[in-house]
Amino acid sequence: MILAGDIGGTKTVLALYSRQADNSLQQVLEQTFSSHEFACFDDILAVFLPEGSHLSSACLGVAGPVVNGCCQTTNLPWLLDTTALQSKLGTDRVKLLNDLEAMALGMLHLPDSDLIELNPLAQKQSGNIAVIAAGTGLGEAILYWDGSRYQPIATEGGHCDLAAQNHHQDRLLANLRPLFPGHVSCERVISGNGFSQLYDFVCAEGIAPPCPAVPQTNQEGIDRNAIISRLGVQGEDSACAAAVRLFVELYGAEAGNLALKCLATGGVFIGGGIAPKILPALQDGIFIEAFKSKGRFYGLLETLSVKVATNPRTPLLGAGHYFDGV
Repeated sequence: MILAGDIGGTKTVLALYSRQADNSLQQVLEQTFSSHEFACFDDILAVFLPEGSHLSSACLGVAGPVVNGCCQTTNLPWLLDTTALQSKLGTDRVKLLNDLEAMALGMLHLPDSDLIELNPLAQKQSGNIAVIAAGTGLGEAILYWDGSRYQPIATEGGHCDLAAQNHHQDRLLANLRPLFPGHVSCERVISGNGFSQLYDFVCAEGIAPPCPAVPQTNQEGIDRNAIISRLGVQGEDSACAAAVRLFVELYGAEAGNLALKCLATGGVFIGGGIAPKILPALQDGIFIEAFKSKGRFYGLLETLSVKVATNPRTPLLGAGHYFDGV
């Protein structure tokens, strides 16, 4: 039995798979947990694993940097240690991956029906692949093409500096600096909470009047960011629509940055929970224009494939398949 996990700041998803004769995976069990309801990851394992389970391997994608086989999760007070997990799970084949590494591997196992192309001028090419995913945070990873297979490379690129591309974004950056002294990262705006940051900027700058349906802050049972994104995508409110447009511009620009940094001639995959929810806004041309607007490299970027992955189990698939080639 293979244990696969997708451990995030909001939720943790675990699955058990069995290996079939054709090397495909068949899901035996899957369960989703609210991460903040558990003091540590071992508590989730105690609930999830059936008594007497025998594991051949385990691979867990974790939202945080994995260093020397350990990960202190970014948005949770959990410490995961490979050696301790090997002992607990009864197998030496245990691997901790950054969650975007797992997602990147999973992209390689998705059918075409789970992928939506955003670039109408995309050309099929080989080479490295960039993976970017906005959700609770902003994750970035690379699939390095070594000439025969793809090797995943973790990054913490979502925490790099936010770059303004025009006067409007200059004003946004100036607005954000007092809120995040010393460093304004891409993740501050290209993530779930980013919708609130962008909406507040739109209202503060007088770009559009505040929306009566949007609360001043998140309230119990009410997700302010979800309201802003939904009303913005549907075009029901001008302030929310302006915030979503700005989100899409910044998301496209950062996806283009990542594509340049790893020369992603093999294309770009967009994962995470936000993209499928705002798909119409990603498809109207704003995203791809911001993606391509890199001066002298516009011509290169306009040929790259940029696909949205709609399968929420992509990180689990990547984790489940990790030991295929190991």
